[in-house]
Amino acid sequence: MTEQTTDEAVEPDQVDETEETTEDTEPETFPREYVQQLRDEAAKYRTRASDRDDVAKRLHVALVAATGRLADPTDLAFDDAHLEDPVELEAAIDRLVASKPHLASRRPTGDVGQGVSPEASRVSLAGILRNAAS
Repeated sequence: MTEQTTDEAVEPDQVDETEETTEDTEPETFPREYVQQLRDEAAKYRTRASDRDDVAKRLHVALVAATGRLADPTDLAFDDAHLEDPVELEAAIDRLVASKPHLASRRPTGDVGQGVSPEASRVSLAGILRNAAS
């Protein structure tokens, strides 16, 4: 009774190997053309997603530039929250300018004494006398 037959002497590792070989010989579930079509479609969506990232970054730079508060709009790091919430964008610019004031825009406003200016009116005594005589 201590003798084992060859059927009983099969180890579990050997059974797993035979099952794997039978699984490899099974036919494919989907046709190759269909799988290729799905892969092409997925690649197209990945390309669109990468383009979306580029467009979002350009929009972020444009929104920061529209505020006019930074000398270089690319100084503010990109964040999706800035695109969705203008209050968050303003708060981020405030934090950046508070921590690094040298990044703030230095555009002068008002009359700085340059450019075309209206002529100053001159007071002429002869002009006053002429206007009074007529």
